[in-house]
Amino acid sequence: MNSGSSSLKYELHAISPTGLSVVFKGLVERIGEPTSSVQNHRDAIGQVVHALEASGHLETSPLLAIGHRVVHGGERFCRAVVIDEKVVEGIRAAASLAPLHNPPNLLGIEACRAHWAEVPQVAVFDTAFHQSLPVAAYRYAIPALEGGPGRIRRYGFHGTSFASIRRQVAQYLDRPADTLNLLVLHLGNGASACAIRAGQSIETSMGMTPTAGLVMGTRSGDIDPGILLHWMMQEGACAEVLNQRLNHQSGLKGLCGSNDMREILDRIEAKDPLAREALNIYIHRLRHFIGAYRAELPELDALVFTGGIGEHAPKVRFEALLGLSHLGFELDVDRNDAYSGGIGEIQRSGAVIRVMVAPPLEEREIALQSAELLMTGEGI
Repeated sequence: MNSGSSSLKYELHAISPTGLSVVFKGLVERIGEPTSSVQNHRDAIGQVVHALEASGHLETSPLLAIGHRVVHGGERFCRAVVIDEKVVEGIRAAASLAPLHNPPNLLGIEACRAHWAEVPQVAVFDTAFHQSLPVAAYRYAIPALEGGPGRIRRYGFHGTSFASIRRQVAQYLDRPADTLNLLVLHLGNGASACAIRAGQSIETSMGMTPTAGLVMGTRSGDIDPGILLHWMMQEGACAEVLNQRLNHQSGLKGLCGSNDMREILDRIEAKDPLAREALNIYIHRLRHFIGAYRAELPELDALVFTGGIGEHAPKVRFEALLGLSHLGFELDVDRNDAYSGGIGEIQRSGAVIRVMVAPPLEEREIALQSAELLMTGEGI
């Protein structure tokens, strides 16, 4: 289950001796909108139940577990856990750090627990993957003030995607996951980079919130904090104005009026200078993180592109690595352009480092972590 504020995405996976396979999936949209028949998340779960029952899959095999994506687990949750009242309280406590995400995640959990009271429910946290960050990577150089709603530090996000990429690359290379050194770029409307050493996250571009790091669709990424002070002192901007500017009016949208990379690339083909400048800034920031994380990973096994842009925009992949042969990155233009899905390599023959593309498969990763947790009994 991936429960957002106005949508609920779900997949039903069947377990077999050879692994998991998707047997049914769906999406409930427009939750809570005035003209929608789905007024709340309990209504949405009702639609999911109806769809699953109509599919016939639950007649032949019982529902063994329900895995839920939870965006923020704070410092408390470093792995997937079976949901009980203490876990619910922990998710609620972390809501101040992810006010747009944790509350709808909780609504989905509560609706599922109400309908499937006897089925184990598992929380899989986006932040858990990054609990291995060293202090030098997660600590900000600010006063350690007490009494705040949550500890101010780097948490990182997209952890379920990064965990999935680690799993996929381990299977592809036939190597244990804890031996892998990877530089992963999750590029979608939200975007972040992650350095993985010996299978563990050691650096990531998002921070205490998902606003930090790379240029994104509507989010600014890293900016000088003094800009916020300037807006506050010169314009009297309040917290809500700052939130709107940084999270909804910035990024590619703020640079050229669109947060759709497909549209931006089309405009570049039509010689639109504003779109070209926006992509230049996007690529500049991306290359900054590639270089920084390459320095942290001298024994790098692969750089992996994932996410909607990472998978479907060969021009972005090409420009991101153009001229970086001194770092070991050499794209094969034909292989890059020919990539059509799944996990695959796009580097030039003889290149020092693999360059790969892979889908994030976040729902599958949630299902796998839920199944593994219940089979091992850890986290219960």
